[in-house]
Amino acid sequence: MKVILREVVERLGQPGDVVTVADGFARNYLIPRGLVRKATFAGLKDREHHMKQLELKRQKLLKEGEELVDKLQACKITLAKKVGEEDRLYGSVTTQEIAEALLAQGVQFDRKHIVLDTPIKALGVYDVKAKVDPGLTAILKVWVVSENGE
Repeated sequence: MKVILREVVERLGQPGDVVTVADGFARNYLIPRGLVRKATFAGLKDREHHMKQLELKRQKLLKEGEELVDKLQACKITLAKKVGEEDRLYGSVTTQEIAEALLAQGVQFDRKHIVLDTPIKALGVYDVKAKVDPGLTAILKVWVVSENGE
């Protein structure tokens, strides 16, 4: 059966793609969940309209993502931590602490999208990646300073 994808379906394709699937798979799984529409004449005509709507939505999300990247990169994150000998931290800086510091500056960002390549366990300045969208990544400057003020 030929169907038009309405959403991303793993191993099948992207929204708007016309694919051929087994009849039972389409009737029992894809159509009841609203993931696809039958590839009829009306469906193909509607596909064009749907693709235009998806493109407008994608452009809007891209613009919002770029604005968020600018906001994130403008933030100055300073974290005061307890230190031991040789300026080593007790524990390490977590993505949760970075997300809370962003929230304190008025930028809400999910900690799951903050990427620490290596654990931060010493004082200093670090570049931390924040994935906004699959194609957009912001680089955050994180200053880790001593809680004692030394």
